Amino acid sequence: QVQLVESGGGLVQAGGSLRLSCATSGRTSSDYGMAWFRRAPEKDREFVAAITRSGGLTYYADSVKGRFTISRDNSKNTMYLQMNSLKPEDTGVYYCAAAPTDYSATRYWGLRSRYDYWGQGTQVTVSS
Repeated sequence: QVQLVESGGGLVQAGGSLRLSCATSGRTSSDYGMAWFRRAPEKDREFVAAITRSGGLTYYADSVKGRFTISRDNSKNTMYLQMNSLKPEDTGVYYCAAAPTDYSATRYWGLRSRYDYWGQGTQVTVSS
């Protein structure tokens, strides 16, 4: 069993930055491909970014490319999402997720059914 706990959310003005963290316990995080999803009010959960087990490859949704950076530190069993140039449309609950393998394309990372474990989420609110 794997537990994922997100932290680092909060309220920020448009143009600001936040850094989210996702701590893994129960299993070694390097066993899992990891990703961030988000759910905006009255919308479905959507893919944001993913990173392979080694951290060597990353994948992003078009809406966050150039603004968000996903990374991981397997020695700390922690994944991060650095979010810069935040926009009001980035507002939502951000979830981390763990997949049992790496995938070869963004379209596979973006399928929620590919993930075995999810965190409870952390709220990010960007004011205009």
